[in-house]
Amino acid sequence: MTTRAILIAAAAALALSPPLTAGMAGAAKAESQAQMIQQFAELAGQPASAERGHAFFLASHAGGHPDTPSCSTCHTKDPRNQGQTRAGKTIAPMAVSQSPDRFTDPKKVAKWFRRNCNTVLGRACTPGEKADIIAYFASL
Repeated sequence: MTTRAILIAAAAALALSPPLTAGMAGAAKAESQAQMIQQFAELAGQPASAERGHAFFLASHAGGHPDTPSCSTCHTKDPRNQGQTRAGKTIAPMAVSQSPDRFTDPKKVAKWFRRNCNTVLGRACTPGEKADIIAYFASL
């Protein structure tokens, strides 16, 4: 399956599924993060891996903007800490332990993966990469 076909399938699956945060509050948020990981993992055809997500997060990638070769360029090497955009804006920690609402809003997740993957990679992230990254942040 081509990357384009995978991305179309991922977008369709997320668009057709009910909002993951509907009716959830407090501790139930973690369930929605798990559901989001599961959706991306199913689209990828493999289980999510926090270890792969960690390696991907720290790796230098080619194809994107030269001043943002890695996710950690803006988000820091420790996702439990605040990051900073190239424009100087503060980014809340990516780790779910520090920002419990992370990865609970499918629209925000789609928006930020679209922006950040294009900036760092010069392409969209695959569903497997998304599952792995969210699994990594949820493990912290």
